[in-house]
Amino acid sequence: MQNRNILISGAGIAGPTLAYWLLRRGFTPTIVERAPALRTGGYMIDFWGAGYDVAERMGLLPVLHDDGYRMEELRLVDARGRRIAGFDASVFRSATHGRFTSLRRGDLARRIYELVDGRIETIFGESVTALHEDPIGVTVDFERSPRRRFHLVVGADGLHSNVRAHVFGDEERFEKFLGYYTAAFSADGYPHRDEGAYVAYALPGRQVARYALRGGRSAFFFVFAHDRGVDVGHHDVAAQKALLRRTYGGAGWECREILAAMDGADDLYFDAVAQTRMPGWSSGRVALVGDAAYCPSLLAGQGSALAMAGAYLLAHALAAAEGDHARAFADYQHRFKPLVDAKQAAAARFGSWFAPRTALGVRIRNLATSLMNVPLVAHLLAGRSLEDRIELPD
Repeated sequence: MQNRNILISGAGIAGPTLAYWLLRRGFTPTIVERAPALRTGGYMIDFWGAGYDVAERMGLLPVLHDDGYRMEELRLVDARGRRIAGFDASVFRSATHGRFTSLRRGDLARRIYELVDGRIETIFGESVTALHEDPIGVTVDFERSPRRRFHLVVGADGLHSNVRAHVFGDEERFEKFLGYYTAAFSADGYPHRDEGAYVAYALPGRQVARYALRGGRSAFFFVFAHDRGVDVGHHDVAAQKALLRRTYGGAGWECREILAAMDGADDLYFDAVAQTRMPGWSSGRVALVGDAAYCPSLLAGQGSALAMAGAYLLAHALAAAEGDHARAFADYQHRFKPLVDAKQAAAARFGSWFAPRTALGVRIRNLATSLMNVPLVAHLLAGRSLEDRIELPD
C-alpha cells in the first residue's frame, strides 16, 4: 500500500466520512479543523439518496432517525399567518421508499465523527497555511503547529476551502453565485410552534421559515435575493444581523418577532448561495471532496449527502488503487462528476422556488406547491428530483 498517511482538512461531513473509510482500509488519516471544537447545531437538512446509502453502510441510520425530525407538512402562509398553499411532506418519504429523514446538519456531523473519535488524530483550532509538494509527499505548514509531512492532502473544508485556495487559486475562479443569500439560527422560547410543520412566509425576493425543535427550541431559515456586492464578512455576525433586519424589518407575518429572537442567537449561519464548479478536483498529491470541490448550493438540499457519497468514492478509489493517488483521483472524479454536474444544474433553478423575485412569481410558486397534493404530480416531480443515478461500489 502506497501513500498511507493522509491529512484531511475539515471536520464537517466529508472529512470524517473519508477518515472512517480510509481507516477501515488500512490508511492513517489525520484531521485538522479550524474551529476549536466540533460544530454542532446548524440548519435543517433533508437527507436521502447516495449519502443515505453510505450512512447505512456505516451503521448510522438508527441514530440518524433518532436525531431526526419527521416533517408532516410544508405550509405557506400570508402576512397574517393564514395558510395559502402547501403540501403533505409524506411525498418525500413515498418517493424514496422511506429512505429519507430530516435532521440538523450538526447532528449528522457529530454522529459521523463519533465513529472515528479516539481512533484517529484530530487537531482542532488549527488551519493549513502552506503546502509544499515533492515527488514523495507534501510538507504542510500550519498556523500554530510545527510543520509536518504527509503522503497526500485532502481538502474537505467547505465552500470557502483553505486547501483549494492554496493549491488551485482564488475562490472567485470557482464560485458560481446564484443570486441569493441565506441565513439560519435557532432560539429558545419562541412563542409560535407548529410541531411537524415547516411554515414559510414569502414576499417578492424574500422568504423566511420556521420549524419546531426538541427542548422548546425553534429554528429559522432565511433566503433572499441580493446582488453579489454584499459587504458582509464571513465572521462579521453584527453586520449579518443588521442586513437581515434591513431586509425583513418591514415584512409581515412574524418577521418582527423572528428578528427579535435573532438578537440573542449565538449560532447564526450566513452565506451566499453559491456553487463550487471546477473542471478537476485534484492536483498532484492534493484532492478536494465535498463542498470544497462541488458544492451544489445550500438550496439544493443535498450537499451533505453528496459530501458523504464523494468521500466514500474517494476512499474506495484509493483502496482499489492501493494508494496510487494519480489513478485513484482520476477514478473518483470519473465515477462521481456526472452525478454532481446533474445535481448542480438542477440546483441552480431552486433559488427561484424558494424566493421568487416578483409577486406573480410568488403566486405561481404557491400554485405549483399546491399541485404536489395531486399524487401523480407529486410522484413525477418529487421522484425525479430525489433520484440519484449512481451505483456505489462495494
